[in-house]
Amino acid sequence: MEISLPKDIQAGLAAARMESLRKASKLRIDVNGTQHQVLRHWKTGFAMDVEIAPKLRGLVDLYDGSIHLFQCLIIAAEEEGGEMQFEFKRATKVAKNPALDFVRASDAPVALIAMDTPA
Repeated sequence: MEISLPKDIQAGLAAARMESLRKASKLRIDVNGTQHQVLRHWKTGFAMDVEIAPKLRGLVDLYDGSIHLFQCLIIAAEEEGGEMQFEFKRATKVAKNPALDFVRASDAPVALIAMDTPA
C-alpha cells in the first residue's frame, strides 16, 4: 500500500529533516580560512545544504568540531534532496605525528640524558 502526502506536508518534512541535520552536525570544512557547515559525511564524500553551499572545487580541510580529520581534494558531484553533494578525489587522513622515514626500534630511548662533565 502506497500513501501519498500533499506537497506542502512533504516540503515541511524535508525542511524539518534539514534543520535537524544542521543542528546535529559538528562537521565543517575550512576553505582558505572560511568555514562552512557539513550536514553529513561518508567514505567517498560529504553533503552541505544547497542554499549555503559555495561553489567549491579544490583543496579543503574537513573537521569534526576541533579535530582535523582529513585534507581533501574535492569536486561538486550533484544536487539531491536539498543537499549539494561533493566527492573526494583524494582524502588524506591527518596524522598527529609527522611521518617517519625510518623504522623505530621498540626499545629505542625516548630522550637523551646528557652527563655533566666537570669543568
